[in-house]
Amino acid sequence: MSVELNHTIVHSRDNRESADFLAHILDLTVGTEWGPFIPVVLANGVTLDFATVPAESITVQHYAFLISEAEFDTAFGRIEEQGIAYYADPHRKHPGEINHNDGGRGVYFPDPSGHGLELITRPYGGWS
Repeated sequence: MSVELNHTIVHSRDNRESADFLAHILDLTVGTEWGPFIPVVLANGVTLDFATVPAESITVQHYAFLISEAEFDTAFGRIEEQGIAYYADPHRKHPGEINHNDGGRGVYFPDPSGHGLELITRPYGGWS
């Protein structure tokens, strides 16, 4: 049996705001609301289903997205245009910088609910 991740639920203060935010940064489409979920579908078919929950029940998570160099340029441009704080590292010790790990580029930034988002152009360890 082949095992694939199909979807995951992303807790948000406002599911529409968070779905729209990610879709805008990564040039993705926001799907049709289904029950309490607003989906954003990634290129590999995995769906991030955003659900509104009370802010105090949100456990901050980390979501990393592998994108092309051209997609990085576009997404990073949107991050800068919107004045979103960004970092070269997950511990936020290098603000206003990107990293060049594994010969690619990477950046960390928060989503509207405080989740840590990461964009990378090369998988860690050179895996492809």
